[in-house]
Amino acid sequence: MTKQEFEQFASKDGKDILRFCRMTTCGTAQGDDLYQDTMLKLWEQTEKLDNRDSLKSYALSVAILIWKNKRRKFAWRHRIAAFESYEKHIESGGVECVRKISDEPEQQLLKKEADEFVRQKVQELPEKYRMVVYLYYSADLKIKEIAKCLHITESAVKSRLRKAKSMLKKDLEVIRYGG
Repeated sequence: MTKQEFEQFASKDGKDILRFCRMTTCGTAQGDDLYQDTMLKLWEQTEKLDNRDSLKSYALSVAILIWKNKRRKFAWRHRIAAFESYEKHIESGGVECVRKISDEPEQQLLKKEADEFVRQKVQELPEKYRMVVYLYYSADLKIKEIAKCLHITESAVKSRLRKAKSMLKKDLEVIRYGG
């Protein structure tokens, strides 16, 4: 792949990859860092990349691996020296995952609460289910591409999606029906 083809890929699929990175990290700054690390890694490998393969799914796979490595390093460092708690980080406004809408104030509040509830419930899913949900719904990958990205079978992707939906269904019906 040439540098020009890479630039075309980045302009075409970069927004989807950035959105996935931000959803995975649940933060704008961390998501931007993950996106930059991913694109840098891909840029370094441009001569080795084949444009015919699904470059988008490969890029998302690289982003997942980088994210897992960062989390692993963070967990190790956290065991050595304690960091500020996650709750304090949220209270200080460090994490912002809710979309802004321009409806009436009452509807804005309800939409914000619903989005936050959904985001929280998806975040509570075990990682193997959460990644499949993010790749399918936010990155708009097909099941075949997700399987390739995560190095699992297509039937495993379908099973994980089905299991994630069933895990979320009960909690999300509360928002839908208000009960």
